[in-house]
Amino acid sequence: MDPAMRALAARHDPGQRRPDLWNRPEGWASLDIAEVPDLGFATTEGQTAEELNALRPFADLPIRPMKPFVLQASGEDRERALQCLTEAVYYEAAREPGVGQEAVAQVVLNRVRHPAYPKSVCGVVYQGSARATGCQFTFTCDGSLRWAPEPALWRQARRVAERALSGYVAKQVGSATHYHAAYVAPYWAPTLVKMTQVGAHIFYRWTGPWGEPAAFTGRYAGREAYLTPAVLGGVDARTQGGLLSPEAQGGPAERQITLAVAGEVRTYTVADPTAADGERTRVRGVISAPRRKPTADEVRMINQNLEALERSLDSGKAASATPPPQPVKASG
Repeated sequence: MDPAMRALAARHDPGQRRPDLWNRPEGWASLDIAEVPDLGFATTEGQTAEELNALRPFADLPIRPMKPFVLQASGEDRERALQCLTEAVYYEAAREPGVGQEAVAQVVLNRVRHPAYPKSVCGVVYQGSARATGCQFTFTCDGSLRWAPEPALWRQARRVAERALSGYVAKQVGSATHYHAAYVAPYWAPTLVKMTQVGAHIFYRWTGPWGEPAAFTGRYAGREAYLTPAVLGGVDARTQGGLLSPEAQGGPAERQITLAVAGEVRTYTVADPTAADGERTRVRGVISAPRRKPTADEVRMINQNLEALERSLDSGKAASATPPPQPVKASG
């Protein structure tokens, strides 16, 4: 072998015990390039997530309790609603303390009454479960339902669900509609209001007025067994797919949306917030942007007013900086 080639091979020989002059990590030279190297991210994921969660403080906002939810249903609808809520409590928080289980049940019922989510308990729990990713409650799409529940824990979860459907309010989470385990850091967390932590879960609500109890005007619609393809394939518009507007994605600026508010479904036209004229005509049934961009003439007028104000301030400073005239003493 050519001496230069031999020297190069010896430099990469994992059997050599001399110091690595390239300061590579220990064991790097002996990695099998036929396999993807494991950099240890999986072992530090939980710790990293907790550190990320700790960086973002809880909001200094009041947590307002919700009104009691009393299920107005009987027979099969009531039994199915109780089953779905029990499943959510069990598979999401079976080994949590009682307050943690009550908090999960409260989030489900909050969603039932929020205009952005289905209007049945089973619809909320199984929303998005037909998607490979995007199910709202992880147990509905990760295979957890294949395992039979432990009887004692199941009975406890059922008691929590029965209390929640009979009007019990978990005041500690207020109007929360989202939560995640403290050992994960989902990408959507910074888009919501971080409210509180109960047990192993951190709870969030929507930002703005839609996160306040007054926005929860949706009415329970029943039909628990009727889970449409739209529900099973649906996503949470606040955390999945709804963060970018159609305008930002190159779609039409004006579009129609359907909202179920207080049990009444209405279709609205969303006005273009970037119209050139900047004019907004408030028409019933049309949602308009609360603010508009100023026109070119308005921008010019604002700049002129600012310049005039700055000139007046400068002249005032100059006048105050001039020393007052000294009094003349009379002679004699």
